Amino acid sequence: MLIINEKEIQAIYGMNEAILDIEHILRAKAENKIANPHRTVIEFPQHSASVLYMPSSDLSNEITTIKTVTIFPENPLVNKPTTQGVILLSDAQDGTHLSLMNASYLTRLRTGALSGIATNFLARKDASVLTIIGTGAMAFEQVLGVLQVRRITKILLVNPTASKAERFKERLKSFGINETITIEIEKDVAAAVQKADVICCSTRSNTPVFDGNDIRPGTHVNGVGSYLPHMREMDHTFIKRCSKIVIDDEFGVKEEAGELIYANNQNDWTFDELHGELMSLVVEEIPGRTDHEEITFFKSVGASYFDLAVAQGVYQKAVKEKVGIEVDV
Repeated sequence: MLIINEKEIQAIYGMNEAILDIEHILRAKAENKIANPHRTVIEFPQHSASVLYMPSSDLSNEITTIKTVTIFPENPLVNKPTTQGVILLSDAQDGTHLSLMNASYLTRLRTGALSGIATNFLARKDASVLTIIGTGAMAFEQVLGVLQVRRITKILLVNPTASKAERFKERLKSFGINETITIEIEKDVAAAVQKADVICCSTRSNTPVFDGNDIRPGTHVNGVGSYLPHMREMDHTFIKRCSKIVIDDEFGVKEEAGELIYANNQNDWTFDELHGELMSLVVEEIPGRTDHEEITFFKSVGASYFDLAVAQGVYQKAVKEKVGIEVDV
């Protein structure tokens, strides 16, 4: 079995590869070639934490994975990462366990890739200002996903703790994003929202992080932070103003997307008003943006076949480039 750590994965696999692999798996799912059992979530409320178990299988390539991911928001207080995970990849022909790989970076990367794909279909082609609300662990790959598909000239960072936003800014610069992009810290959420063409929200907030009335016509929003029914990054005003709402996985969203669950419990919006899944955009069963003034929203809670996509991609590159440590099990 090949053991691959996070640094090794980061050295060989990035946003461009993740987007291509996610698009491929979405096409495979549209052809019913992916098995995606429901994930299991165990909550530890005393720590505001969750543990997720996510299995999936590629029926045509006969590969299966299970990801175990832990989300402990209080961990930074003891100098540990909020999100930790591993993916076990196995051969579905004979049951051989092929690889065990770190999943923390891959979880962030595949989520950023999903937002990148959604942004490509739903944001205006001339979108140039990106607002990031929440500069925690998930936010960095959100930026990279959008930069992969749009020519961004300005990034506005919003975080309640200014020092975290400053560190995030320096990390973007150190990573080597286009040096012509202006990066600013914006303390006023309303101002950051009103200036944006694309907004990425990746917070664990239980209450909306911006006023839906502040969204300009033509704006696209990615929401990836709230993944439990009681979490709500978006308010009901925003949901009602959206022309198109696209989701990553219908079952997961109906069970876990707090802002949409809340909206469905009101008397003026239902899940029937969803535009469709990201898969349907990729295979062109539904249209993307058709109007310059549309307000669009992509909601992601994650699904195991996205992890399957990137795990297969990493394993193939690792074998080709002789990365990782082979161990007997």
